[in-house]
Amino acid sequence: MKIHFNENISLPNGMQTMLRQAISAGLRMHPAYRKLNCELNVSIVTSEEIAQLNNNYRNKNTPTDVLSFPTNASLLPQRKRRKPILHLGDIAICLEVATAQAQEYGHTLERELVFLAVHGLLHLLGYDHETQQDESEMIAMQKRILEWIGVKK
Repeated sequence: MKIHFNENISLPNGMQTMLRQAISAGLRMHPAYRKLNCELNVSIVTSEEIAQLNNNYRNKNTPTDVLSFPTNASLLPQRKRRKPILHLGDIAICLEVATAQAQEYGHTLERELVFLAVHGLLHLLGYDHETQQDESEMIAMQKRILEWIGVKK
């Protein structure tokens, strides 16, 4: 598994490692993805950048906490490796919105960023929250992943 970080804004010390662990755990817990060689990109962006993305892709001209951009999940052949790479897509997390939400919800920035990374990953894996049933399934999976890696409320 490979996670590429594009940090326009620096994360607090150790956060990149925590995000890697959370995303890795989410992939290992999912039966369809646990044995695949997956790859994805995580970008830490400003509120202006995420507002632009949100406007371009969702026609909502406002900042948001996290956006996910799934690919068509095609296997990319690798010459030096036996297993092809499955590129899942991109996750953009807004540090400013995450900071505000952490304060609002009364937990740490680290917990909020890990939650947003897991939430973004689940969207890349096909989860959604458009219906109550879909939302319940997504929340249950988020909870399982966060509990498994020891992140509590």
